[in-house]
Formats: sequence, C-alpha cells, structure tokens
Amino acid sequence: MGGSWALSHLQLLGWLWLLRGTCPVLGTGPATQAGSPGPGTVQEGMDSTVDMDCRKVRSLNDSESCVFVLTNPDCQRNGGYFDYLKGVFCFFPPDLLPLAVTLYVLWLFYLFLFLAVTAEKFFCPNLSAISITLKLSHNVAGVTFLAFGNGAPDVFSVLVAFSNSHTAGLGIGALFGAGVLVTTVVAGGIAIIRPFTAASRPFFRDIIFYMAAIFMTFTALYIGKVTLAWGLGYLAFYAFYVFTVVLSTWIYRRHSVAVLSHSPPDPPILPVDSEDRSSSVANSYDYADEYGPQLHEEKSTVWILTRSLTPLDYQTWKRKPYYWKFVKAFKMPVEFLMLLTVPLVDLDRDDRNWKRPLNCLHLLISPVVCVMTLQSGVYGFYEIQGIFPIWGVTVLVGTFLASVTFFATSNDQPPRFHWVFAFLGFFVSALWISAAATEVVNALRTLGIIFQLSNTVLGLTLLAWGNSIVDVVSDLTLAQQGYPRMAFSACFGGIIFMLPPEQSLWVLPALLLPEFPHCGATHRVWGDSRS
Repeated sequence: MGGSWALSHLQLLGWLWLLRGTCPVLGTGPATQAGSPGPGTVQEGMDSTVDMDCRKVRSLNDSESCVFVLTNPDCQRNGGYFDYLKGVFCFFPPDLLPLAVTLYVLWLFYLFLFLAVTAEKFFCPNLSAISITLKLSHNVAGVTFLAFGNGAPDVFSVLVAFSNSHTAGLGIGALFGAGVLVTTVVAGGIAIIRPFTAASRPFFRDIIFYMAAIFMTFTALYIGKVTLAWGLGYLAFYAFYVFTVVLSTWIYRRHSVAVLSHSPPDPPILPVDSEDRSSSVANSYDYADEYGPQLHEEKSTVWILTRSLTPLDYQTWKRKPYYWKFVKAFKMPVEFLMLLTVPLVDLDRDDRNWKRPLNCLHLLISPVVCVMTLQSGVYGFYEIQGIFPIWGVTVLVGTFLASVTFFATSNDQPPRFHWVFAFLGFFVSALWISAAATEVVNALRTLGIIFQLSNTVLGLTLLAWGNSIVDVVSDLTLAQQGYPRMAFSACFGGIIFMLPPEQSLWVLPALLLPEFPHCGATHRVWGDSRS
C-alpha cells in the first residue's frame, strides 16, 4: 500500500506539472503572450510569413484561414504523407467541419489498429526470432528485444513527437498517460477478472524503479531542459534495471536448485506390465494417420503464394462470434498489406514459415517499402545524378536477389539463410510503425488546433490510449487465461522497460536534427509555450 500511495502521488505531480499551462522557455515574449490577433496583425503575419501560433487560425474568418495555414511556418507539417490542416481549412467548407473531424477521428482509430496489428503479429515475432537466432537468454531477450517490441508504438510515437518542438508535448503526455492508464485501469481490471496475491519482491522491485524513473522525469520537467548527460544517465538507469532483473532471476534459480538438491528423492516408479504397456500404446495411437493421404502431395507455387497472402481462414470465420468478425473485417486490409510487404519468421513451426514464392516476392517489395517509408518517401524519389531514382535501383537489386533465391531454394525446405528474413521483417515493420506513428502525431496535432487543445492533453488521453491498446488486450487476456500474476507484473514491468529508453530519446532530436531548437548539447523540454 505504501508503494502504491507514493506512486500515485508522483503520477499526480507529473500530471499537474504537464497541465500547468505555458512554460517560460522559447517564444514567450510579448508577441507570444498577446491575445487574439486583430485583422491587421493577421494580415501582416500572412504577408511576412511570421512564425505565429497555428491555433490562431480558429480566430480568422473563412477566407483567411486557408491562406494562413498555407503561409504560416508553424502550420507546415513535419513529415507524413497527408496535410491534415490543409484538408480541413482549404478543402472542406466551414459547414462540413464536423464531417471532417469525424473522418479524422475514424482515420486515427484505424491508425491505432494498424499500429497494434503490425506490432503484435509482425514486429514482435520477428524480434523473438532474432533473439533466438542470437541465442539470447529469456531474461535478456525479455527486457531488451521483446520489451522493445511490445512498446514499439510508444517508442516511435515519442520519437516522431520530439522531432518537432511544436509537438513535444504529445510525447511527454503520452508517456505519463500510458503509465497512469496501465498501472491503474489495467491493473485494477486484472484484479477484478481474477483475484490473486502478487509476488512481493518482483512487485516491490518494479515499483521502486518506476518511482525513480518518474522522479527523474519530473526533475527534468522542473528544470526545463534536457542535457546529453541526462539522456545517457537514463540509459544507464535502464541498463542497471536490466542487470537487476537478470541478477535477481539468477539468484532465484540458484536458490531453487539448492533447495531441490537437499530435498528427498522421489520414490521409484514400478515397471509396467507388458500387457498394460501394449494397451497404453494402443490407446495413445493416433488414428488420424489411418485416414490421411498415403502419398505426399506437392503443392504448386501459385497455390502456396495465394494461400500465404490470405489473412483469413474460412473455418475459423464460421465459428467465431459476430464482434470478432466485425473487427477482423477492419484488420484484414492491414494484415494483407503486412503479409505482402513484411517477411515473418516463426521458429516454432517446422517449416519456420518459409514460403518460397512469397519470401522471394518480399525480396523485391520490402526494400522498395523501406525507401518509400523512410522520411515519408523523400529518399525514394531522389535521383542519382539526376537520372535514375533510388526506388528504381532498389527494384533492380531486389529483382536480382529474388531470382537467385527462387532458383536456389525449394518449396519444402527452408534455406540456411532464412534467418536473414527475420532482420528484414524487423526493419520493414519498424518503418511501417514509424510511418503510422507520424500520421498519428500529425492527425492529433490537427485535432488539437481545431478544438484549441494542448498537445499535452492529447498526449495524456488519445495518444496514450491508442498506444496502450496492445498492453490492455494482452494483459487482460493473460488474466482471463489464468495468469493474473504475470499480467500484473507486466503492467509495471512494461512501463519500466519503456520509460527510460523513451525518455533518453528526448535528447536525440536536439543532437541529430539541425532544425530542432537547441543550444549545444542542451535543448528545452517543451520547445515553446505552444505545446
């Protein structure tokens, strides 16, 4: 009770600090602190392209709003494929603004569904295959690769948000909002679904580390700036947590082995009579082989490709309830796109999910997807010496690799280099998640401008809720299946896994992006008062 009480107070302090209003950092001069601009001020800002707060577009009339959005630098999108502000204020008439908002909200929900499907069915399995290929222990893989896979939507959303100073509040709010949601609503739901007694020492360990992480974050917000030393210190804190988890598990296993070695031996097992043995063998015989085909039927390449690209099993569809069919209907386009573009390696299957025609097609399509999703396709259309585009070179190289792989392999046996497809699937799915996260941040910023909401409020609510869909579904499912202790530990352990690495990302935009406002190795947490 004491740890939960202190944790709740720390979270409350973080919320109050995030919602405290403007922050005296950048852009807080008299021009920024002024009220609604008059027509002359607005016209002067549009003519001279002064960097004015884009939220002031709501105070303009219909004829000036489109010009303001097109000419004001603060209204320009930072990456992404769609210009949501231009669509609202230039394409939709004012009478249809509720329709535009409704379409944007539905599109936002579909982007969250896209993130959940990509992370759960493609990103995480490939990370699991990579960890097994690298022969990592379960503890190290759990606190590194698999933790990163479960929090992929959060990581990429925060990184995209902090790449622009105007949306930095989204990233900060998403971190606190997801932590509060998972550690309160989800943890309480697990206790309601299946009451249990929590493991005291692991729970106490996670609570201490989580409280320390929140305190470090609150300190950074109070100071108002992030330094390189602070970011490296957060990474060191995460490494110390990983070391603590691995060490505690090793001590527990060593103690368990010592206890078992001093326990009395089990009584000897009496030999089974020959008749009982023969009857037991007969009872365990699988009669399904009697009715199976005696000759192995070799499937054609076209059949394998068609079957591999089908995201739905008809027999499963018939026995599922209606709500499952409704959700599946929305997930099928995403699953088909991921099956077509993202290789998937499943080491638990006998064939490791080797589909020769589809995997050869991945060698052609996946590199093209990489260059077309990196920085919203900017590098894909770059022409080498003004003659040949990058995507054309990628198509030629992919065609060559796909042809060599197709003629050097067979449909039945996966090749020795099949593990390479796990790394390829990891990179492609990561870029898909990054592209979707960019659209989520841009759509949320547009909704914040329309409704005059702070980016921090949107991060605390919509962005945090959307990114936590995977955690909510997986933890509650674990509790329903009879593993409430595991699900409860994941509520706190998952936040610990993701909070320090994500917080360390705050300093990366200031060091890697030249257009991000910074001073040396230090940048402000909020960027300006408009967050």
